[in-house]
Amino acid sequence: MTTPLKETVGRYGIWSVGLRSEDPDRRGELAEAAAELEELGYGAVWLGGNSSAANAAPLIEATSTLTVGTSIQSIWQHEPDAAATAFAELEKAHPGRFLLGLGVSHAKRVEQYARPYSALVGHLDGLDAAGVPADRRLLAALGPKSLRLARDRAAGSIPYLVTPEHTAHAREILGEAPLLAPELGVVPETDPARARALAREFLEIYLPLPNYTNNFLRHGFTEDDLKDGGSDRLVDALFAWGDDTAIRTKIDAFFEAGADHIALQVLTGEPRDALPRKAWRDLAALLA
Repeated sequence: MTTPLKETVGRYGIWSVGLRSEDPDRRGELAEAAAELEELGYGAVWLGGNSSAANAAPLIEATSTLTVGTSIQSIWQHEPDAAATAFAELEKAHPGRFLLGLGVSHAKRVEQYARPYSALVGHLDGLDAAGVPADRRLLAALGPKSLRLARDRAAGSIPYLVTPEHTAHAREILGEAPLLAPELGVVPETDPARARALAREFLEIYLPLPNYTNNFLRHGFTEDDLKDGGSDRLVDALFAWGDDTAIRTKIDAFFEAGADHIALQVLTGEPRDALPRKAWRDLAALLA
């Protein structure tokens, strides 16, 4: 019997750009980090950036139960047939360990960006034809149309840079069965000024992207909240920061809103491709 996806990924995962490194000199470091994450009790790793099955394979090979997902694989840079071939090869070698997370990226980052929703539907049609099962793919869905597509054509949604209020809205659209696994930035810093500064530094590359800002505006924020690196209200809604109790409370708010699993991205002020292993250990202790 196949284990249900919600049980496979568990309640907590780690979202990381660093774990998708293609530098061969880092392969041992990545394998060691993935093995430790599995030992710490995380059920999944989500590979940031435009990641692929090739990025997931070394981490899967280094572990025995950890689920590894792309978050996200851009539909503009990976043709359905090629994605399906890579999926099938990894599935044959390690059944049930890989999840294909898909998204439309952003107009400012993709030259051929046009009619993203229609393009995503067409991409899913191509994956269907090539044999990638719907229950092994997830969509980085933010808006209502994409969330309905995640409900009807995938195993659920892996939304990025969202609030508990968005999670409640997404759960209402998805219904009970699909997986809802939002990403959440965690800033392990108790000083408010320092914590918010780290969050704003992280937000800098996202605030110019309409996919995110339009989503914020749909959920009660204003244009003023988007100015000057983001208002305190926006930062406090998007990130878990403070002492252990405050961070735990924020994480719990996402579960109370309907999340099944949370992809935790720890922000320490280090480069984005760093592996904050001590912070991952501290977070695992907090969650235990």
